[in-house]
Amino acid sequence: MIASPADGPSHVLVFNAGSSSLKLSVVAADGAVADSYDIDRWNGRADAPALRDYLERLAGAKDPPVRAIGHRVVHGGSRYISATLIDNEVRAGIAELTSLAPLHQPRARAGMDAATAAFPGLPQVACFDTAFHATMPPQAYTYALPATWRELFGLRKFGFHGLSHSYASRRAAELVSPIDRNKFRVVTCHLGAGSSLAAVQGGRSVDTTMGFTPVDGLVMATRCGSLDPGMLTWLASEGRIGVPELTTGLEHASGLAGLTGGSGDIREVSAAAQAGDPSAELALGVYAHRLVTLIAAMAAAMNGLDALAFTGGIGEHHATVRAAAAAGLGFLGVAVDRERNTAAHADADISADGAAVRTLVLTAREDAEVARSTFEVMRAVSS
Repeated sequence: MIASPADGPSHVLVFNAGSSSLKLSVVAADGAVADSYDIDRWNGRADAPALRDYLERLAGAKDPPVRAIGHRVVHGGSRYISATLIDNEVRAGIAELTSLAPLHQPRARAGMDAATAAFPGLPQVACFDTAFHATMPPQAYTYALPATWRELFGLRKFGFHGLSHSYASRRAAELVSPIDRNKFRVVTCHLGAGSSLAAVQGGRSVDTTMGFTPVDGLVMATRCGSLDPGMLTWLASEGRIGVPELTTGLEHASGLAGLTGGSGDIREVSAAAQAGDPSAELALGVYAHRLVTLIAAMAAAMNGLDALAFTGGIGEHHATVRAAAAAGLGFLGVAVDRERNTAAHADADISADGAAVRTLVLTAREDAEVARSTFEVMRAVSS
């Protein structure tokens, strides 16, 4: 449940700006969505007609009353480790981090501009995807690089999808109801076009698969995931591949798309594999292998596992991916029931009877997490 003070905002307008889309939702204190609007192809401008028209309609409505605005911001760097009330200094700080998330930071700021134009005077809160992982211990976030590099460039593991991991870990604890939540160990699997895992112990992130950038970790739709850095320096040397081409290739032409030579959409890859396409079969095999090994690594970071939670577009809707992961994790006590897994929708427990580890399918609710954080900030401000 999302808590708010009695005199605080009754509803929060949530901006979730992606690299090409924008999701807006009006969220109540109990997490219920009173209104929503998605712009699948957003040009990233605050004055986009569809965005302006929706906000004007919302601003003119008396019910539900919007009294605060929360923004998902992908990167908070080392400076912003919790949800933060937005002022000019914070906006400037978000802008300074653009080089670390060039597709997302400008769009988050455009959302702030649009919100200011439609709701002048309303408080706005920045909720950072990296903030949830600020609790990682130094041994988890520190790279074994020269100290001068780390200090000069701020090189460290940041982790991403924190809002999704935070909500999923909290929801998993609600469903499992462990005797001691402070000891509850869950690996949350945010699987979509971009994917990452988090090791969450007692509600705190202790490790995650994405690193300094979102390219690290799992195989994704078009991102490669973890690689040997020596291979990259070899490719970049002696004119083999220029840095711009290398950057584009790692971000937009790798992952499932690179393995198949075509689509990075797992639905299309799965269909091709069923039709006997060897490159698609290999792509799914590589995808599953990386998923299993990194879930095991996250469990090792917590010295064990109590629950495994799948969320995100792939995590929620692809039973075959969940089954493949469970098949490789039996040694940890993971086992899913075939019928429960196939029929799963919304929030569901798909564990096999007697399984030592509970396996869950959870609806992604970044909007609820942004709203919860915004309510908390507003409560702190008003106290």
